[in-house]
Amino acid sequence: MAQELKKGYRSGAAAGNRQLYFFDEKGKRMNTDKMFLVIAEKPGVSLAIAHVLGKYEKMNGYVQGKGFICSWCLGHLAEYAVPEAYDSRYRNWRLEDLPIIPQEWKVEVIKERMKQFRVLEELLNRRDVDYVVNACDAGREGQIIFHRVYALSRSRIPVKRLWINSLEDKAIRDGLENMKADAEYKKLLDAAECRARADWLIGMNGTRAFTSTYFKKLNIGRVMTPTLAMIVERQEAIDRFHKEPYYKVILEADGIRAVSDNIADEDDARSLAEKCSGSDAVVVEVSRQARTKQPPRLYDLTSLQRDANRVFGYTAKATLD
Repeated sequence: MAQELKKGYRSGAAAGNRQLYFFDEKGKRMNTDKMFLVIAEKPGVSLAIAHVLGKYEKMNGYVQGKGFICSWCLGHLAEYAVPEAYDSRYRNWRLEDLPIIPQEWKVEVIKERMKQFRVLEELLNRRDVDYVVNACDAGREGQIIFHRVYALSRSRIPVKRLWINSLEDKAIRDGLENMKADAEYKKLLDAAECRARADWLIGMNGTRAFTSTYFKKLNIGRVMTPTLAMIVERQEAIDRFHKEPYYKVILEADGIRAVSDNIADEDDARSLAEKCSGSDAVVVEVSRQARTKQPPRLYDLTSLQRDANRVFGYTAKATLD
């Protein structure tokens, strides 16, 4: 079925209700009792996909329609375990225990999100689900968010990848028609794992090292600490800055205005102004260039969330809701 669906997805309408139909390579409608599961990163994205697939009923942590189920991860549901999960002695922060480098990485469900993980775990192991669609955000974080849940659920059903950057109906339909095997994105998952492990190694070891040395909680992060250093360096440059005067020579004649570069010395500026005073100005070259300005593209999810935050102060979640 999965091979046929890859080439034969269509959506149709009957009696005024949207409904999902499947067709084989000859265009013949297929009858199947199997379902497929869609897992998105956020509830809003999952519901947008469900809207395209057909009518659905809201359940506990997911929605279900004829032939499909759509659910969501609420962002990261799982993360690498804390050091004390590897060895109880790491409950105490001591310099002599550093560095902590796991030989086998453990992933644990975030306690506050256990309820939604249980929903996904049950769905991923339902016997009537033929395959699952990874519809998490198009990027390395989307890959790792989905695969941590998939691995912890111990599911073995096939995985397809829905890669979309817009929640417009057409973009979703095009994405469903052109899904690839999730295995083709293995390198992207590897990149996400490398990033996550680097964050863990630097964060856990650096924070414990500085906290143990200075006897107060000092958080260290792969991104946070260099960013803080850049802010400090910029502030120091601002504090050291001394205003220095500069001068410009401005010439105006017959509607034309010419401005010199900044001149540090006042005498040099006056000398240039005196040389220009009473002299004729000659236009030696005029150039005109026609330009075509394209209309702005329609919003995708990321640009919509960014502008909604800038103009209205909405959070990303508020924009989706």
